[in-house]
Amino acid sequence: MSNFTKNVSPYVEQELSLAYQARKNGLIDIEFSHLESAHVLGQESTYLHVKVHGLMLLWGWRNKQIKEVLGQALRILGAATKTAIGLVPEGNTGGVNVSPFKVLPINAKHQAIISKAKHSVGE
Repeated sequence: MSNFTKNVSPYVEQELSLAYQARKNGLIDIEFSHLESAHVLGQESTYLHVKVHGLMLLWGWRNKQIKEVLGQALRILGAATKTAIGLVPEGNTGGVNVSPFKVLPINAKHQAIISKAKHSVGE
């Protein structure tokens, strides 16, 4: 596991926990918003990138969003094969409502977490 993955994992897992809590409360839009945040934070880690797209696929399945399910299946393949060589569009939120190639701005909070995860040595 790379240092980046180790360093950013707690933040991604926190977003995934918030997504789970939202799902338990029937707040599917908030759930997906947390999955999007997890995607932005973890998309430079192949493991986390694929994991979040898998959870987005499951969200689509549970909510009968066929377009999301199909789009996430393709994005899982892309994440598994392209992340390690750096082909990820920075800031992309990962849902099918956004082109998988579109670069998006990253909010200051997420940028600070990503920068810290990239530059923390030995943590």
